[in-house]
Amino acid sequence: MEPTRPKTITVETKVDRPIAEVWTYWTDPSHIVKWNFANDDWCCPNAKNELNAGGEFSWRMEAKDGSMGFDFNGKYSKVDPLKVIAGQIEDGRSMQVQFEDLGDKTLVTEIFEIEDTNTAEQQRGGWQSILENFKRYAEGHSNNL
Repeated sequence: MEPTRPKTITVETKVDRPIAEVWTYWTDPSHIVKWNFANDDWCCPNAKNELNAGGEFSWRMEAKDGSMGFDFNGKYSKVDPLKVIAGQIEDGRSMQVQFEDLGDKTLVTEIFEIEDTNTAEQQRGGWQSILENFKRYAEGHSNNL
């Protein structure tokens, strides 16, 4: 009998910015804190990002009213600049972010293992909302990095 493979969810968006800019907005903690939340009721007060294989990441997400919050932590297993970031979330699930150069646009694709607490649809919606918030931030930011 074959072992059951973890189920994954994929979300993606096309960002109207060149790949080098998108990479910086995605990976630099000074930018992460400005987009890493699903809606305007939430914020990301701090982010740490050791962008290398074996490096750790830690992003704090909180409701602006202080009613709840959580840390999103993990460790990178692969970082291929301008192409892919892969790793493991603290709870053991794998995740990967792919960046595809489309000239003056960039396709960002996230693939992650689902967790058992929320439905796959809820997880897809949450991750897609964060990704769309990233897109808005990146496209609305000046080109001066």
